[in-house]
Amino acid sequence: MFVSRRTMIGGAAAAMLLAGRAWGMEAHTMEEIDESQVYGLIGQMKAAPGRRDELIGYLVEGSAAMPGNLGYRVWKDRADADAIWITEVWKDEASHKASLQLPQVQEAIRKARPIIAGFGARAEVSPVGGAAPE
Repeated sequence: MFVSRRTMIGGAAAAMLLAGRAWGMEAHTMEEIDESQVYGLIGQMKAAPGRRDELIGYLVEGSAAMPGNLGYRVWKDRADADAIWITEVWKDEASHKASLQLPQVQEAIRKARPIIAGFGARAEVSPVGGAAPE
């Protein structure tokens, strides 16, 4: 079976975020999570030149205490000084949609919007059940 880079990155990010709780993730027991409903996003965002760290600050600040969020992480792109990647894992898609109405998320969007230069690749991902193929 051929696995594309996008599939590999998506699966690795989702697995990493689901497995670890070290990044301030909301605590859930496996009984509370229907794995078939887990919703993941991976996307690239570009900051205005020289403003990447400011953009990261707004995104991280706005991502605290989001109900249904299993993991939210912002990554600096090593090849592009103005690009970031955001990985998100949610209990379900409805939790993600509801998060966009949270006051802190709305405030982060308001602050970040003027320094967002654009968006790159975006993927919606789902976890793969069972063991990884050999």
